[in-house]
This record gives sequence, C-alpha cells and structure tokens, in this order.
Amino acid sequence: METQSDIMKFFQEHAKQEQKEKLERYRILNQYAEPDGILFTGSSLMEQFPVHELMLADGTHRVIYNRGVGGFTTDDMLAHMEEMVYGVSPRKIFLNIGTNDIGSPDYSLKRLMENYEKIVRLIQEHMPRTALYLMAYYPVNETDRLSGNAWARTMFSTRTNENIRIANRAVASLAQKTACHFIDVNEGLTDENGRLKAEFTVEGIHMYANGYRVVFENMKPYL
Repeated sequence: METQSDIMKFFQEHAKQEQKEKLERYRILNQYAEPDGILFTGSSLMEQFPVHELMLADGTHRVIYNRGVGGFTTDDMLAHMEEMVYGVSPRKIFLNIGTNDIGSPDYSLKRLMENYEKIVRLIQEHMPRTALYLMAYYPVNETDRLSGNAWARTMFSTRTNENIRIANRAVASLAQKTACHFIDVNEGLTDENGRLKAEFTVEGIHMYANGYRVVFENMKPYL
C-alpha cells in the first residue's frame, strides 16, 4: 500500500522529469530565437505569465521569449543559465526568481540573496549590454492556512507576505548595488488587508490571467 511519502516522491520525480524535458525544449527553441528581443525568465510565476495573449488583446507588439520553469529555485536557475538566459541574447531581461526559495522549509534570506547576486553578476558578465529588470515578488493570499488545510500550512509556512516584503527590500538593494532596475509592478494586486486578491489567484500563489493583466499594465512602461 502506498504511503503519503511514496505519493509525494512520485510527484516530485514526475516534476523533475517535466523540468528536464522543458529545459531541453528551451535549448532547442533558443536556436531559433532572434537576438535583441525581450526575455521573461524565472520560476512558475514567470512561466505562467500569458504575456503573448495579453499583448494581442492590448495591441502591443513586442518580441518576448518566456523561459520560466515551474518549481525552480535560484540554485536551479544557476545550474541552467544557458537554457534560461544565455541562449536567447535579449536586449532586456525581466527576472522573477526566488519565490520557491522563500517557500522552502529551510528558507534563508541570506542564501537567497547570495544566489540572486550570482545570477545577476553572471548575466552582466555574459551580456554587458543587456538591461536587467529585477521584479518584486508578488503578494500571496495565505488565508487557507487558517482552515486546517495541510497543503496550505506547508506552502505558507515561510511564504508569507511579511517575508515577501522583506525579500523585496533586499532585491531592491541588490538592484541598486549592481546597477540594475528594480520594478514593483504589484499595484492593484492586493486587497484591503495587503493580500493577493482572491479573484486573481488559483490557490493563493499562482495567478489567473486577470491578475497578470494588472501586472502587464504596470509593466508596459518598461517593455
């Protein structure tokens, strides 16, 4: 009989295989990417950004490549910079990485920022003419953790809006230190309690297209 641990292990292995296949698709896709486009990269919050549909609806015309990988941490990104960044040769990069670090049981702000700085320095070393935009982490809606939901207690044990605010201040300082752009495009995402609006979110973390539409409108001056 399968235990909960066995089921969790199965899903983790399945997710790792999906990530591996996605990286291989990106590696091949990168061969066809035209230089001087715009790159969106990071974890699932970037991968799930429906930017092309939003641009079509808005009448905005930009060449944007998305190389986000769901479930990735800063450690993962450092191990796959070729597929996620270098292979595209963009003129602008919008980076959203680290929310899975914040959500990890052994979360350390110090380690997150050490890794984040490594990512920034590597991009600047390989692409000195590319403009780099470090995006503020989106807020979450962690109210489900009060309902006794075991999944929510795990997901939001460290992924709190307070920790996100602290991390955003650290990312803003990193941007200043490394001469990058820090952009907070979260205006309009939160309710009166500072949480991600319930109508925008799937499960408190990831967003539907209506949430991303708010982010897209805030991003337009930078695209």
